Amino acid sequence: MPSPASVVKTNIVSFSGIDGSGKSTQIDALRDRLKQEGVEVKVIRFWDDVARLTSLRESAGHKLFKGDKGVGSPEAPLNRRDKNVQSWPMSGVRLFIYFVDAISTRIAVNKARRSGAGLVIFDRFIHDELANLNLANPANRAYARMIMALVPRLPIHYLLDADPEKARARKPEYPLEFLHFNRNAYLALNRLIGGMTVIEPMPIADVTRTIAGHAFSRLSFRTQPRNGNNSTLNVTA
Repeated sequence: MPSPASVVKTNIVSFSGIDGSGKSTQIDALRDRLKQEGVEVKVIRFWDDVARLTSLRESAGHKLFKGDKGVGSPEAPLNRRDKNVQSWPMSGVRLFIYFVDAISTRIAVNKARRSGAGLVIFDRFIHDELANLNLANPANRAYARMIMALVPRLPIHYLLDADPEKARARKPEYPLEFLHFNRNAYLALNRLIGGMTVIEPMPIADVTRTIAGHAFSRLSFRTQPRNGNNSTLNVTA
């Protein structure tokens, strides 16, 4: 009979949501919970490890549109000008870049499946780019479907819904108007392509419990060897 380690494959999940929705907090919570249980967890940062042509995007936002660089905080708010710029020239460039990123995402997912980790977490996914598009436009909806046909579907895509006002208070980088647009686009994207698990706005501890309960009910995790043996982890939050 095969050992549990040979039949439990690497699980892959992703976290998406508007800036300030709490993705990093929830990724850290799930990672730490599983590491305590002996599960090897790998986190892939979309902007660092998957996205391509990042210098082009950064220079466009900073030099062409005079936006700020970096990550905003309540003590040091920023005014970024990149994904929130909706001009036609920028939209055209964005569609090309997102296609390149879709190919890179496909490669990254395939590598993650062979990583041997018990769980691989994508901190943002291709959804977070498609949600920058005006999905009321039929051409953009067709484009989103095409991109999703290129990217492997994961067992779980978490969409952390959030109140834009509260999210901006935590991470002030983009205008409130864009955060409302972005939130609506995420929800529209889920209606368009499906497959996203929407976590409604709640206190942080409640979100953490909800995600843990959902993940443990849907996935089996391969634990690292203890006393020379591997095992599988199936627990409730």
